Amino acid sequence: MRPLSGFSASRSSRESTSQQTERNPLWLSAASSPLEAVRLSQRRHPPLRYNRPVLLFLLLFRLLTIPPDSKPWWSVQTKGVDTNLRGVSVKAIGASEGPESYTIWASGSKGVILRSVDSGTTWTQLTVPGASDLDFRDIEAFDADVAYVLSIGDGAKSRIYKTIDGGKSWKLQYSDKRPGFFLDSLACSSRTHCVALSDPVDGKFLVLGTDDGDHWNELPRDRMPAALPKEGAFAASGTAITLCDAGIYFATGGPKARVFHSPDAGQTWTVTETPIASGSAASGIFSIACYGSDLLVAVGGDYLQPASAANVAIYSDDAGKSWHIAAQQPGGFRSAVASFSHGEFAAVGPNGTDVSEDKGIHWQHTDQLNLNAVNFDGTQGWGVGPKGTIARFQSH
Repeated sequence: MRPLSGFSASRSSRESTSQQTERNPLWLSAASSPLEAVRLSQRRHPPLRYNRPVLLFLLLFRLLTIPPDSKPWWSVQTKGVDTNLRGVSVKAIGASEGPESYTIWASGSKGVILRSVDSGTTWTQLTVPGASDLDFRDIEAFDADVAYVLSIGDGAKSRIYKTIDGGKSWKLQYSDKRPGFFLDSLACSSRTHCVALSDPVDGKFLVLGTDDGDHWNELPRDRMPAALPKEGAFAASGTAITLCDAGIYFATGGPKARVFHSPDAGQTWTVTETPIASGSAASGIFSIACYGSDLLVAVGGDYLQPASAANVAIYSDDAGKSWHIAAQQPGGFRSAVASFSHGEFAAVGPNGTDVSEDKGIHWQHTDQLNLNAVNFDGTQGWGVGPKGTIARFQSH
């Protein structure tokens, strides 16, 4: 007995021939055999022939006309070091000939500090003696030799170190054992003028400052508004405090998301409540950045709900007097924001990057790369993240 599959094939062949005959009665008469039918079909419908130069032109044209925003915004340069990187600092190196080069410093958990003096082509791991268990959440550098690095933790684990010889040696410049002391962020406007932010000590946030690059002192707090119960700053990217044309700004989270501002080096302070997501210990403003004298952008959200895009980005166009929710939000929780051109900002987080080209009002999701922090010198930037990831920003 024939197998059913053979029967089906025979029947299908007959049905196909019958249907073809009905559609074109001349089909069988013109071809005396199936092989001749194939040849006849090829004569009636010759195979397509491609003009190779034309095909290459079309492919090249397609590549050149890909919308810029669909091209990658990040190029990963290195990863694999056993650390969660959260601090990054970028500085241009003047070049007498050829393209400008950049020095990049990065810092993270397990006492790791990385440095590149050739725009990220090669990297060197540096060591701070006795600091292998510290979590370096922020780093501020000025060239291949001079850098400050900040570690977090309760009491004496929060420290500020400085190197002036490219990491060959480090000097401990500040630590504190008072209850509540917990450094979060560092910002510098020059190699001698810097500020650092701590969580509340004795009911108020504590801001340290140096004007000589060697000695740190508390800025006045007597006119600073008191911290709310359980209010704190976040150390996720070392960008909770910033120095702007209009003075010092730092951002908080917890019960409320607020921005503190001092226009006169701590002599006076104001605080403004913002509409960014808050209300829990995991939510609030994680990063604040400025451009010029009036424009500020802040990002954050709830790091326990990284995909939530509700009220995670705000902006101010009046030097922080009032804050507005971005009309188009980033794609989720964002731990850092930085400016790479006038009115243009990039924000990074666990589920990718968003870019705003209109002063923080609208954000466009661009990448999926998991990054904690980002820093720019002009339009050239680098981002850092888990597992030792360091990536270069591709400005479009």
